[in-house]
Parts: sequence; structure tokens; C-alpha cells
Amino acid sequence: MPMDYSKEAICRDVPNLLSSFVDSFVDFSVSGGLFLPPDSPAPDSASQTAPSLRNHKPEPSSSSQLHTWLPSPERLIAVGDLHGDLSKSKEALRLAGLIDGSGKWIGGSTTMVQIGDVLDRGGDELKILYFLEKLKREAAKDGGMIISMNGNHEIMNVEGDFRYVTKEGLEEFRVWGDWFSIGNKMKALCVGLEIPKDPFQGIPTAFRGVKEEFHSGFRARIAALHPNGPISGRFLSQNTTVLVVGESVFVHGGLLPGHVEYGLERINEEVRDWIKGLSGKFAPDYCRRSNAVVWLRKFSDESATKCDCSLLRHVLDTIPGAKRMIMGHTIQTAGINGVCNNQAIRIDVGMSKGCTNGFPEVLEFNGNSPPRILTSNPHLKKPMNSLNIDSKEGLGQLLHEQGPKQVEVKA
Repeated sequence: MPMDYSKEAICRDVPNLLSSFVDSFVDFSVSGGLFLPPDSPAPDSASQTAPSLRNHKPEPSSSSQLHTWLPSPERLIAVGDLHGDLSKSKEALRLAGLIDGSGKWIGGSTTMVQIGDVLDRGGDELKILYFLEKLKREAAKDGGMIISMNGNHEIMNVEGDFRYVTKEGLEEFRVWGDWFSIGNKMKALCVGLEIPKDPFQGIPTAFRGVKEEFHSGFRARIAALHPNGPISGRFLSQNTTVLVVGESVFVHGGLLPGHVEYGLERINEEVRDWIKGLSGKFAPDYCRRSNAVVWLRKFSDESATKCDCSLLRHVLDTIPGAKRMIMGHTIQTAGINGVCNNQAIRIDVGMSKGCTNGFPEVLEFNGNSPPRILTSNPHLKKPMNSLNIDSKEGLGQLLHEQGPKQVEVKA
């Protein structure tokens, strides 16, 4: 079909072209200089329902873009908590062979799961969100997939709980607020464009108990991350909260029998709808308090004897095809490890400088081979070598033989 280059058509398209240019300008300014590639159209049936006990192949059920059940890919990478540290995040992805030195996706058809907690404790939170979005689009063109998950810190920030925010994190959002407001003012000047909604409307300019120097950053963070905010709605609403990939169940904290009975797809959809502003200020109850899916620590205590293996087996038995649960949330100073005969694999290594500044590590599943750890810790193995966690003794014994990790603890 021939393009319409008439004066009327060009003038008609100017407002949308200007809006797109302004959005790209703001993104570039906020993300640290990233141009997001065009987004691939979403498939008609991206969400999938639970497989039956007799057939573990997932079947599509709705037009939602969330994934709950996925078949095993040829290569699967699991990445733990990132907590606002872009440098360490990139180091982990390079370790997995997913990006090159310039940050471009080279992972081909690999599926990567990032288990949540991008937010808090660091100053690169927005930059990581933008970077992951860029990689999602690049990966999709190569047949790969990146799935981001909700951690307790994503839930907390959407609720307005900023107790783990750093001053650098507040400053990053203050800068976002300035650029976003400039972009809205530019759009408002264009005849033919709907006047943009002001995300700061109704948010106070001062906050009791917060130092005056942080008021603007605090205000911008609320504007960006409240339910259906410009950042929460754009990025966090795409996150899944519970994910089953082949034989592996991914969740930030952990699952209890009641969570499974409630419904994994239902959890994902309700959390998404809440982040989109469809169900009030506070997250659903299963995302709050100590037994929540993003807060649970029953299977992630560093002491293997404190892990409730019996309960874990019961939970896995109620999820068709599940053999293991992979979790973040609780820092493992000894690195990625498995307990309960490797039915519980804990992948939060505290790599962010805002945590324990641990050595980046990722978990890799390659075809039918046993899962392995890719570590940058020179005290264990050379970079890109691995520890087999599917051993008779379990990873704990392997780590004991090789010695503990040496990590720098931030005061």
C-alpha cells in the first residue's frame, strides 16, 4: 500500500511523532543514554495455564502478557537480586554470556529470569529497569526471553514504603521527575495532543520526618511508583510474581500450600492489576507480612538444618512437574547453593554494593545437563567455570571442601 505523503497526512501525524520524540528524549536522558529499540508485538496468548498432571505441556488460556507456565528452554539463566547496582548487574549478565562489553544482547535464544529486587539499596534503579527493557526487546528479536519478577522491594515501593531507599536512589528519581515534567510541558504545547496527566497531582511537596533536601526526590519516587504511576505501570506491571519454567518454580521468597491452592495465575494477575492501579493502594495479602510469596524465608535460611524440607516437598508435589524451587530474597554469603536434595536453590548472593558487595553468580540450566553455577569468585573457580549443584553430597559439601567465599561487607 503506497505511503500517504500529502500535507494533510503529514500534519495529522505530527502530534504523535512529536510525542514519540519527546518520550524517546526523556528515556535517553533518564536511562543513562539508552535508545530503546522498537518493541516486538506481544503474542495473542502469552499467558499460560497450569499443565495437567498427565500432560506437562503448558496451554494458552488468555490474552494476558504475563507468563506463569513455560516449557523448558534449551538454555535458562537465573539471576538473583540486583538492588540498584547497574555495574554488578552487567557483570552478572556478561558472566552468563548474555551481553557483550557494550551491553548488547548476545544470548541468542536463552531465557533469563531475574528473580526480583531491582529496587532499593542502590542508585541505579531506573537505569537497570531501562537496561532490562532494552535487553528484553533485543532478546525477543533473537528468539530469547527475559522475564523480570516482583520482589518484596518492588511491592514495598509501589505501596510507598521507602525505608531502604538510598539518597542516590532519591536523586535518580528526582532527575527522572524533572525530565518527565519537561516532557509533559513539551507535549502540552502541541495542538492535537491530549494534555498529559500530571503524575505529581495530589502529592505533597513536603514530608514529615524526611530531610528537606530529599523532599523532591521523595515526591518524584511516589509519583513514579505508586499504583499506575509512569514507572510502575510501564515496567513493574510487566513483572511476574510466580513462574514455573519446566521443572523449576521461581519465586522471590517462597510458596506455601495455601499460595498454590489460591492459584499461581491468579496471584500473577491480581498483582499486575494492583500495580496498574485497579485494586487500591496496598498489595494483596499474599504479598505482605512474613509468610508472603515475596517475604517467605522458610526455605532460604543459610543454615540447611533450618529449612523446612518436608513442607517444601509438599508444596512441590502440588505443582505439576515441579522438582525444585528457586528463590532470592535471603542473601547467601557462601554463594548460590542448594539444600533439601537441591529442591531449594537460593540465588541471592548479595552482589549489590548496597548489600554485601558479593561476587556476581548466576545459575545455568543447559538442555538436560544438571544445573551449574557460573561464578566470578576467584577464590572458588576461574570465571565462567562452574560448580555442579546436582551432586550426591549437595552444593553445601562442595562449598565446604573449597572454602567459603570472601566477600567485602559494607559497613
